Amino acid sequence: MSRVCSVCGKGRMSGNAVSHSNRKTRRSWAPNVQKVKVTTESGGVKDVYICTRCLRSANRTGKISRA
Repeated sequence: MSRVCSVCGKGRMSGNAVSHSNRKTRRSWAPNVQKVKVTTESGGVKDVYICTRCLRSANRTGKISRA
């Protein structure tokens, strides 16, 4: 599964995990992406991955039906 939002393009971020002794190791953060069914302009139904922030915005405007 590609962990990228199809609406805003939000993807993986990287940075350092810092231990108590201040050692740094690389780590990554993944966005909270959910699988949602979206109706296209042609009338078909398509499964896309949308982050929860875009999902909240779309539900408020009534553009996405959650499946």
